[in-house]
Amino acid sequence: MAVQGGHRGHAAAIRVKLSPNQLIEFTEEDGAVTFAVRVVPRASRTDVAGVHDRRLHVRVAAPPVEGAANKELTRFLARAFKVPARNVEIISGLGSKNKRVRVYGADGVLLQTIVSGELA
Repeated sequence: MAVQGGHRGHAAAIRVKLSPNQLIEFTEEDGAVTFAVRVVPRASRTDVAGVHDRRLHVRVAAPPVEGAANKELTRFLARAFKVPARNVEIISGLGSKNKRVRVYGADGVLLQTIVSGELA
């Protein structure tokens, strides 16, 4: 894991090395982790599909209608990070497949575990 920039009181950009071709970039600050997500709605089931273009790629079993896919993404990430759903915030991209998500009460180590598929 490589840390770029940041010092006490400031966010540090962290890249989690998954394989030579896959990196996910995220920041940790004030007890929260923030990262990019690419959502694929109307999947047969909700799960992590890997990392693409340095974003967490998540398939959601909900249509992109009336916020259903966003609600499913929030619910899924809350379960994955083992935090209440109120701790998961979509900070940008509510109407887009590309989103920025902040999870309070989580860290980069847990994100790496989720991305690598080590959690059931």
